[in-house]
Amino acid sequence: MTEISRVLKTFVAYLKRPGLYPELGRKIIKNTVNRKSAFKGKEKTNSWAASVAVSQKEAVSRLFSMDIDDFRSQFAEILQTAVQKEKECPIKMGGPGALELIYYACEFTKAEHVLETGVAYGWSSLAALLSLEKRKGTLYSSDMPYLAQDGDQFVGCIVPDNLKKYWKLFRFADKESLPKIFAESSSFDVFHYDSDKSYNGRMWAYNEVYDRLKPGAVFISDDIGDNSAYQDFCEKNNIETTVVEYEGKYIGVFVK
Repeated sequence: MTEISRVLKTFVAYLKRPGLYPELGRKIIKNTVNRKSAFKGKEKTNSWAASVAVSQKEAVSRLFSMDIDDFRSQFAEILQTAVQKEKECPIKMGGPGALELIYYACEFTKAEHVLETGVAYGWSSLAALLSLEKRKGTLYSSDMPYLAQDGDQFVGCIVPDNLKKYWKLFRFADKESLPKIFAESSSFDVFHYDSDKSYNGRMWAYNEVYDRLKPGAVFISDDIGDNSAYQDFCEKNNIETTVVEYEGKYIGVFVK
């Protein structure tokens, strides 16, 4: 599929879904008027992140006083099945992230209410749900439909059926999904951000969610090297953050 045909297909798909019209307008503005601002401060933040980053194992030990070594063996069969489901998926989405960081954040907080933005195959969702299942908690997820790939039915495809009863998936952009989620839950134990990577998109979501995190809650944001939104947010709010280097990218995490 050429770039022009992909854009056209996506545009037509938006037009068929009135609930997504607000996001269509925002995307047009973001990709024209605000295009340069999406990467604001990227060089600054990558330099900072590289100077302070630690491994996922060290971060979990430092923040949660837990060891990640048992995770892969404890859930080996579930993870193996998930890998196979990803291979069988006919469309390409985002791969696994720092699963241990998410899982042990939920264990550390004894999470009952977790919020995430960005689902794709459902790797981060799976990590959270493996912990939430123990307490019959709920994962609230926000993710846009994959309009250019006809991929709606594959979002979260690796999540086992037995865990889906603890999961509520909202299929809109964050600015529409989050108010709907907040109407169901007013506070959260863990927040994992992995959706709109623009500077303005991040800042909006960070500010919306931060005040709804309980004291002691864990805040995680993927791909913080895309721009300086995460670094600026932490500096503005006097937050002491840990930076995790994972597969060549940077993740920000702190305990509120």
